[in-house]
Amino acid sequence: MQIPPLWRVVEREAHVYRRLWRGLAFTTFVQPALYLAAMGVGLGSLVNAHTGHVGGLDYLDFVAPGLLVASAMQIACAESMWPVLAGVKWMRFYNGVVATPITPGQLDIGYVVWIAVRSMLGSTAFLIVAAALGAIPSAWGILAVPAAALCAAAFCAPLAAFSITQDSDLSFPMIMRLGVLPLFLFSGTFFPVSQLPKGLQFVAWFSPLWHGVELARAATTGHFELGPDLAHIVFLSVCVALGIAFGVRNYTRRLSA
Repeated sequence: MQIPPLWRVVEREAHVYRRLWRGLAFTTFVQPALYLAAMGVGLGSLVNAHTGHVGGLDYLDFVAPGLLVASAMQIACAESMWPVLAGVKWMRFYNGVVATPITPGQLDIGYVVWIAVRSMLGSTAFLIVAAALGAIPSAWGILAVPAAALCAAAFCAPLAAFSITQDSDLSFPMIMRLGVLPLFLFSGTFFPVSQLPKGLQFVAWFSPLWHGVELARAATTGHFELGPDLAHIVFLSVCVALGIAFGVRNYTRRLSA
């Protein structure tokens, strides 16, 4: 049976990752685990001693799903900017891809799918470490992995659509510093967004990271609420769909010129 062209893109990225994963292991697997140990166990002991709980949970249980999804987001954002610009401008291997039966739109969608798959790999490793530290009280915690993948795709799709239109990476550090970092800090990863001022709470509700964190936290604790959880899934799915729609258009314009 012939493999659809879209999955050829995923296959290509998987082959590249298989050769490079050792160099990426620290940022993908080790660094998040160390961060979890420092923030969840180290800082968490101080937080629990003073407040007793955060959001009704021990701090380690609260912060673990947030860090799991935030790590997936950071990887997705970085991989959706510089590698995309390399493909279209610096190394120009995208031109070779679209010279095959793979269309620019399939290239875009395939890359978003790959980022989701890669996020699942990193999130699975993170989940295993978190479970070993006792931070995953529910067996439903495995569902935090697809939640992280959906959140990663919600960031990758619009960022890849933007990156394919660029001729330099001057805007990328600004996006990381002024966009990704504030989201990392103020989207419910380290404390409930209810502790933010009302105006910032409203902003946080439109952060894909917050929706991903809430989904993952519901999974790791086993506290599901059909209405809110479905709303989180719909919001993230809309972000992916809109990002892909713009991505297919922008990839087609750039690579068909």
